[in-house]
Amino acid sequence: MSMLDKSCKDFVEVLASKAPVPGGGGAAALGGAIGVALSNMVGNLTVGKKKYADVEGEVKDLLAQGSKVIGELEALVDKDAEVFEPLSKAYGLPKTTPEEVKYKEATMEQCCKTACSVPMEIMRKAYDGIKIHQRMGQIGTMIAISDVGCGVVFLKSALIAGSLNVIINLNTIKDQAFVASAREEMNRLLNEGSKIADETLNLVIAKLTK
Repeated sequence: MSMLDKSCKDFVEVLASKAPVPGGGGAAALGGAIGVALSNMVGNLTVGKKKYADVEGEVKDLLAQGSKVIGELEALVDKDAEVFEPLSKAYGLPKTTPEEVKYKEATMEQCCKTACSVPMEIMRKAYDGIKIHQRMGQIGTMIAISDVGCGVVFLKSALIAGSLNVIINLNTIKDQAFVASAREEMNRLLNEGSKIADETLNLVIAKLTK
């Protein structure tokens, strides 16, 4: 059963339990999808309004981009759970002989690399969502502009949460070239995405308080 097929109540209950999944990665992906959905809500409230006729085409493009990112983030909720399962099993592998130790180390290395890939993808999609909000905050309807602010906060949180899940996996990986490359991309997404998210939030606040 897909995590997304659960009710919101069931998802939160499982998240709060001792069950290994969902965890922070799945929660980040779902939070990111909710964030992008808020931008799409603003876009749908903008389309068809005479006041915004000159930007309607661009808003429709943002809606299409948003729908794609929502679907990708939703898929990552389940993908995060999927890649964690073999990692959780790898932790329990025996290490009583040199051969077992070597096998466990190799298995852990590969599982951690795979597990690292999902939160990195969550970060990429959260960044894409933040960019959508950046423009929606500039051209979206004023009657729901606060929801752009709400959405971009969700996405910044998903970005940060994704980075934490990348880091915890990188800490176990011995392949330093892989670690360096992953850290470089993670830091770029985190720094650039957070900057745009903060600027977008400040724009929304300025529009609401002018």
